Amino acid sequence: MTDTIITLNEQTLKNQLGELVRASVEETLNKMLDAEADQLTNAGKYERTAARKDTRAGHYKRKLTTKAGEVTLQIPKLRHLPFETAIIERYKRRESSIEEALIEMYLAGVSVRRIEDITEVLWGSKVSAGTISEMNKKVYGHIEEWRNRPLKTTYPYVYFDGIYLKRCWGGSYDNVAILVALAVDEDGYREIIGCCEGGREDKESWLSFLRSLKERGLSGMKLSVGDRCLGFVEALGEVFPEAKFQRCVVHFYRNIFSVTPLSKGKEVAAMLKAIHAQEDLASAREKAKLVIEKLKAMKLPEAASRIEKGIEDTLAYMNFPREHWIKIRTNNGLERIMREIRRRTRVVGSFPDGKSALMLVGARLRHIATTNWGMKRYLNMALLQEDQLETVADAG
Repeated sequence: MTDTIITLNEQTLKNQLGELVRASVEETLNKMLDAEADQLTNAGKYERTAARKDTRAGHYKRKLTTKAGEVTLQIPKLRHLPFETAIIERYKRRESSIEEALIEMYLAGVSVRRIEDITEVLWGSKVSAGTISEMNKKVYGHIEEWRNRPLKTTYPYVYFDGIYLKRCWGGSYDNVAILVALAVDEDGYREIIGCCEGGREDKESWLSFLRSLKERGLSGMKLSVGDRCLGFVEALGEVFPEAKFQRCVVHFYRNIFSVTPLSKGKEVAAMLKAIHAQEDLASAREKAKLVIEKLKAMKLPEAASRIEKGIEDTLAYMNFPREHWIKIRTNNGLERIMREIRRRTRVVGSFPDGKSALMLVGARLRHIATTNWGMKRYLNMALLQEDQLETVADAG
């Protein structure tokens, strides 16, 4: 007796599984929309209570393209109250992650025809050239709105950095600088609070950027962290004179190593680290004096001079809670984001103008801001408030 052989049609199985997932997504979204309507009306369907705020007036259908395929939503209608759903934005036809993927593909140089083919394979519906063009305009609008949003809280710590990208115009290539600001708010969460085209990393560009941040509501800045790039410190002093400046320790070390012989690199690195390993500001200053004298004795006058002139800028973090030191003495957090930006923009090569560069950088920053990155508490800011109270008490 022969065994029964079971054969499966792989394509049919995939189609059925895909339809099962799509139907599940559709059902879940519609249940969530109904629950929102119940909450707005303060009553369930057909429920008659004195606390009811409104009644339903049927629903209308709307298509939405998701990663699971195209689903049909039953959007509730209310007789008097507007139904503003937090689940699906009004008039939105695709998930934001899909939109960002499409705009990124387009800006990265993928042809419109190729994008049409990719979308048909991935999501079962082809995106036309006209749709891509309209999507560009819409996404650009969203990015501009995000870039210029009001800043409604205080940000004690703000990190600044810039990235150079290539711009090609009329056959000639030049650099365009995109300036970025990342902040830690009063509750200890990180937020990307701004990005703009700077032309160059000079004083005028930084002044314009800092003034725009102040106009949008940036306040409460006690410490700014960044490299001592051209014009930044001067611009900071004009716009936010109350904020201390912390020069990134890593960038400072690199500046010292650039005038240090390779054979003495490890010894000098240990000496520099010893300065920033001290328990308080006074001890760090004393250690810096000893290091300067030792470098002079080692016949390294330029390294000694750079430490003497720049060490104070690298010790500003010691005026803040010790538990914060490791995260506010360098610009590493923003540097990691900038490396991700560079990786994403490298495939483009050169941009036709500064706005295209800014939009792609802005799209990536906005995407990062909406991930778990911004949902995790970065610092315990209660320590800063306690530290300020102790300082006031000591002064009294």
